[in-house]
Amino acid sequence: MGIEVSWDPAVAQPPARAAAFKSMTAVAAGDKDGWLALFAPDAVVEDPVGPSMFDEAGKGHRGPDGIAAFWDLTIGNVERFEFVIRDSHAAGAEVANVGTITTFLPGGYRVDTDGVFVYRVDEAGLITSMRAFWETERAMATVRQV
Repeated sequence: MGIEVSWDPAVAQPPARAAAFKSMTAVAAGDKDGWLALFAPDAVVEDPVGPSMFDEAGKGHRGPDGIAAFWDLTIGNVERFEFVIRDSHAAGAEVANVGTITTFLPGGYRVDTDGVFVYRVDEAGLITSMRAFWETERAMATVRQV
């Protein structure tokens, strides 16, 4: 599955960290429905934060339809994911994970995306906000054929 974490997921974790781990697990498994079920109805995904090739207006992907479209545009086109979380800072209803997401793309290409991945959850533990801070140019500089 390609997930490496620096905390023990078997030990009770703050709700936002638990939701982040569930999110990574669903993405690595290619489980679109399971991933979408982790989000509150009014959630927003900003990946990356600001204008990008995935979100020209930089306003995020909102609600179930917007987040499902984000999956189809991005996650759904990746053959395999590996997540390495080097550090995780939970505070209140949020967690900021520092790490690298490696994506394996069609044609045998690989991209490493270093970033800070911030999740906020509601009282039920559903994700209300996922914000990924990473730089397109830095990620594209790592593209290589494997």
